[in-house]
Amino acid sequence: MNAYDIIRRPVITEQSMEAVADKKYVFMVDVNASKTDIKAAVEQIFGVKVAKVNTIRMQGKVKRTGAYPAGKRAEYKKAMVTLTPDSKTIEFFEGMV
Repeated sequence: MNAYDIIRRPVITEQSMEAVADKKYVFMVDVNASKTDIKAAVEQIFGVKVAKVNTIRMQGKVKRTGAYPAGKRAEYKKAMVTLTPDSKTIEFFEGMV
């Protein structure tokens, strides 16, 4: 698995964009990725120093598509990455705040 398989996409929400000021970034990651895998992938892709990684597994919601049958959204994993104070910021998020 390479770094781009681990980091799927950034999560762009109001809450995650407010955390950018504190050098905290949120990404959707592979469900089987560990915290050390995520740390190494972020450091390799963006060239920053990671201080801490928090992860949460999100369960898929059951959704109706009509009368029958009920469908289910996919389960996914989110990672909140905190950078060290002396690290540079991730340039991808610069224009979004």
